[in-house]
Amino acid sequence: MAGQVYKLEGVGYSYGTYSALKNISFTVNAGESLAILGANGSGKSSLLKILDGLQFASVGRVEFFGERITEETLKHGLLRCFRERVGFVFPEPDVQLFCPTVFEEVAFGPLQLDIPAAEARKRVADLLEMLGISALKERAPHTLSSGEKKKVAIASVLAVNPDVLLLDEPTNGLDPRTQVWLFELLGSLKALKKTVIMATHDLSLVQDFADRAIVLDESHTAAADGSCAAILRDKDLLLRANIIHEHTHRHGDVIHIHSHGPFATHDEHE
Repeated sequence: MAGQVYKLEGVGYSYGTYSALKNISFTVNAGESLAILGANGSGKSSLLKILDGLQFASVGRVEFFGERITEETLKHGLLRCFRERVGFVFPEPDVQLFCPTVFEEVAFGPLQLDIPAAEARKRVADLLEMLGISALKERAPHTLSSGEKKKVAIASVLAVNPDVLLLDEPTNGLDPRTQVWLFELLGSLKALKKTVIMATHDLSLVQDFADRAIVLDESHTAAADGSCAAILRDKDLLLRANIIHEHTHRHGDVIHIHSHGPFATHDEHE
């Protein structure tokens, strides 16, 4: 896969009279690892849902490989191709897990795309082994731990071998061991030149994985678009966007200013 995957021009999205996104414009090239940064309520999830064709821009234009994505174009010819190429992992795995067993859950996507049953079974078995969850294959998803559910949700998306993977708050609810597993998986996907776009406020994930970041501020617009290194160095930007915060306290004659977040700083002023 090569070329420009997404192009957004002046995209806005509203729930009734509430504007969740305003005037968002950017492009995403094949193989990019992009982080959408922002505080809760900034519009990150709405943006990912637009990229996945679950919601549609109220204003502006969204293109996927040069084809405009609207409710009408997905209904009339683009839907199957789009669903084969784009996978979405929700922040809460319970939202997307519904089959009686883990094996059926992971097999659901390939079978819906008319992949022969024997090939689908092999693909699922290989994927479960790769992700270290073969022992769960006969378990009901609702009986699993949060980390196990997240692994199954990711497996169900990877089973269709999408070119583009969208992840909404991927570290949400994960214990440290499962977070390490996720980091390693994302590194593998990056090495395979998959296009990965994730919405997060986890700056450690951004530092370790993404090449580029877009910052959504609390007015629901794009406050910055640049390399992760540059974005993460811009303390004032992260404070304005409410991605980190700081407070002051005094020890004797020394006032300490703490910036809170994974890249916290500790300044002292007499």
